[in-house]
Amino acid sequence: MIHRLLPKGTDHGIIPIFAARALRGFADGFVSVLLPVYLLALGLGGVEVGAIATATMLGSALATLAIGAWGHRWAGRTLLIGAAALMAVTGLGFAAISSFWPLLLIAFLGTLNPSSGDVSVFLPLEHARLASGSDLANRTDLFARYALFGALCAALGALASGLPDRLVVLLGTQRLGALRGMFVLYGLIGLMVWALYRRLPADEASGNTKPAPLGPSRAVVIKLAALFSVDSFAGGLVVNSLLALWLFQRFGLSLSAAGAFFFGSGLLGAASQLAAPLLAKRVGLVNTMVFTHIPASLCLIAAAFSSDVRVALVLLLARALVSSMDVPARSAFVMSVVQSNERSAAASFTAVPRSLASAASPLLAGWLFQSGWVAAPLVACGVLKIAYDLALWRAFRLSETT
Repeated sequence: MIHRLLPKGTDHGIIPIFAARALRGFADGFVSVLLPVYLLALGLGGVEVGAIATATMLGSALATLAIGAWGHRWAGRTLLIGAAALMAVTGLGFAAISSFWPLLLIAFLGTLNPSSGDVSVFLPLEHARLASGSDLANRTDLFARYALFGALCAALGALASGLPDRLVVLLGTQRLGALRGMFVLYGLIGLMVWALYRRLPADEASGNTKPAPLGPSRAVVIKLAALFSVDSFAGGLVVNSLLALWLFQRFGLSLSAAGAFFFGSGLLGAASQLAAPLLAKRVGLVNTMVFTHIPASLCLIAAAFSSDVRVALVLLLARALVSSMDVPARSAFVMSVVQSNERSAAASFTAVPRSLASAASPLLAGWLFQSGWVAAPLVACGVLKIAYDLALWRAFRLSETT
């Protein structure tokens, strides 16, 4: 079935990448909603929740930096297999441990993703693989379908976040035990991803050029990395785990209702990515990234000031409809402006500042929530993202390759 999603002329050797992205998206979908609920059930507070979210993103950033700096010494397939094994260990570790400091360490070393998007070490490795398996004309379309597949499965994962409460009602099990079971499921999904990556052809057989560290592409990568870091710092203020916490605290939303909301939000985000390649062909990659992002940020700011839960949810759903259209356009843009053998390094070095910047903000957002400034993270996120969009458009509006 997955091969039907691929554009014509795409190497079918990347099918395991799509399947793995689907599984990881499903796992990230329920973990991003359940993480704050689970941590609060363990007796931790808002600051501890923010600290663990920060640790997950900081650890991912450093791991991605290592991939960019030294990853060319190993085959990409080998690194993907190792990352999947780490995913399995992360889920089982979170299920088995209750104390803050060990959980913080596992969050830092592991692969948990408190965000709706993919900010993990898997990202640059999979992007490089995808870029080598497609030509320039089909690359944006391929990245859009890859992002769509992941977003749809993340939406299903968000819907599955209501499963613990259903188990409590149907089976009479303890809520904390049901929450632990979801992290066991995360670990089992990691094992399934590990099996999929083992099916990938060897790098040489798949037609990949030998990866190299950054060289001629260094200047453009540095400029993009600086801009992406602003966007990601802003996004880190409202990662799904913290947005769920905001909905719980601001409106007293139930876990099942939050899961349904994030399911709908994910579906809208996934649907919007189908339009991204068509829009990019008409107005360009940069314009697609910028002029879909700004309305999303305005919706987020408006939601922050809403006193009616229905109005807030409608605004957040409107935001979801356009906020993800930049994802495939951004990935295709980065791959198009760098040398082919520098793609893995470029993906890593543009992802690292994003991860580092986004890692700094959840702790700040958690402190603001705990201090009673519940609207501040949403407003700051919207304002910073608009500033990023305008700076990106000014820097690259005349230089993109579509």
